[in-house]
Amino acid sequence: MNRDHKVVRENKVAVLYSPGIGAGWSTWNTEHKNIVYDPTVVAWVESGKPEDALPRLVATLDEKYPGCYLGGPRGGLRDLQIQWLPLNTWFIVDEYDGSERIVLQEGIVWKIA
Repeated sequence: MNRDHKVVRENKVAVLYSPGIGAGWSTWNTEHKNIVYDPTVVAWVESGKPEDALPRLVATLDEKYPGCYLGGPRGGLRDLQIQWLPLNTWFIVDEYDGSERIVLQEGIVWKIA
């Protein structure tokens, strides 16, 4: 994936996830692979998620990711957090009942039959 679609600082990548119950972020937008890294959303979260910026942000996301699900009053966009991961870290975003969490590759215990 092109690094232009990511916010990278001090060799770490900003990864967006929605830990609250209600709606996932990347797990509910699987057709939009870059939404987990979106620089515009990262900037919005870092600025404290200002409500007055929401209409413009939503319009930008609707244009950038047609048909994306941004969540209602619970979860999704409003509940986003950033986890900074070292460059080239393998991870998945796991979701249960809309609550997402970042799981690192070494945190997965594989079994073999």
